[in-house]
Amino acid sequence: MANETALLCYLEKMWQDYCLLNPQAKSIFEAFAHKGEMVKNDHIALRTFNHPRLGINSLAQHFTKYGYIDSGEYFFKEKKLYAKHYENINKNLPKIFISELELEKMSPFVQQVLNEAAEQVLESQVNNEKFVYGGRPWKASHSVYTQLAKESEYASWVYAFGFRPNHFTVSINELKSFSQVSEVNQFIKSLGYNLNVSGGEIKGTPAELLEQSSTMANMITVDFTDGKHAIPACYYEFAKRYPMSNGELYQGFIAKSADKIFESTNKTT
Repeated sequence: MANETALLCYLEKMWQDYCLLNPQAKSIFEAFAHKGEMVKNDHIALRTFNHPRLGINSLAQHFTKYGYIDSGEYFFKEKKLYAKHYENINKNLPKIFISELELEKMSPFVQQVLNEAAEQVLESQVNNEKFVYGGRPWKASHSVYTQLAKESEYASWVYAFGFRPNHFTVSINELKSFSQVSEVNQFIKSLGYNLNVSGGEIKGTPAELLEQSSTMANMITVDFTDGKHAIPACYYEFAKRYPMSNGELYQGFIAKSADKIFESTNKTT
């Protein structure tokens, strides 16, 4: 029980950091609460790259100690990403989805920038559980960020923001006032927020046992070594899961849908 209490406190600190970069998520959360909803989080997503000291396992260690187990892997050939998701023995707790950029498949420029960034990170920082919401542990310039984005929006995001929640996810299954993703989408748009339309507003189908949608990342002013610049930060996701043949809700992810969800941090202008 004490361990679960500590975990809930840990996840709350991640939520607080996430809201600093994504104030629209806090506003949407409060809008659901105003309708009498008790929002349950389906999963939290983190991004990294496969440097020996900063890969998926470096982040996952902070969750496996709380009872999370490796529960699935995913491949994104076009974006050169690999991911895993972790589930807690307590199914009421959110899943953790961690993705990493496959550096060896990137250009020499991307490899050099991120490897040099990684060299600025101490092992003691990585092993501190605050690491997953600690932000960027290296210096970064907007000019390099812009150059990275030309090859990989994902690489540029990690370079600019470092290690922190990329998105939280509302579980539509737990809502009382909404039963369909389309209804949630309409509600989000009525609040004035833009949705990710890459691949359609709704990614996935009931037949695939998972439907998802998400806002587009809000713009946040970031301090770079060459000035302050507004760039896309974090977004809020919405997911509806469907029962498998055994009657239990599907708990995995659909790679082709997640591929489009990743684009929620793309620049829109």
